[in-house]
Amino acid sequence: MIGAEDVAVRPVVPVVDDVDTGGFFEAAARGELAVRHCGGCGTDLHLPRECCPHCGELSRTWRTVEPRATLYSWTVVEHQVHPAHPTPYTVVLVELDDAPTVRLLGHLPGRPPLTVGQPMVVEFEDVEGVRLPQWRPEEESDRA
Repeated sequence: MIGAEDVAVRPVVPVVDDVDTGGFFEAAARGELAVRHCGGCGTDLHLPRECCPHCGELSRTWRTVEPRATLYSWTVVEHQVHPAHPTPYTVVLVELDDAPTVRLLGHLPGRPPLTVGQPMVVEFEDVEGVRLPQWRPEEESDRA
């Protein structure tokens, strides 16, 4: 009989070739951050979708944005819900500096000291062959 300790723990990874979100993961694989952008009215579309909800334009344009953000909110996860994610860890919600209508999630290990409005920078993490943007507090050396 196979016990839980015999099963390999694999992290959950996103589908990277989806028609609506694939461009996000293609950019991440290059070490860039990109958002879906409407070619008709110029709106950043997040969550990514084919049709702009503002002007109705069908667009699959991606725009590279600066890898900087502002901490909008966070929560510390104390109860482990997946064996690949040991607790505690902190889920952060950031607002992109270069696309202020776009907010993205990330995670940090442990319980780091955070404040609303804190500058954050992207750091790409390789998970099972997929490159994912994660966020960490900006340091003095990041500004150089």
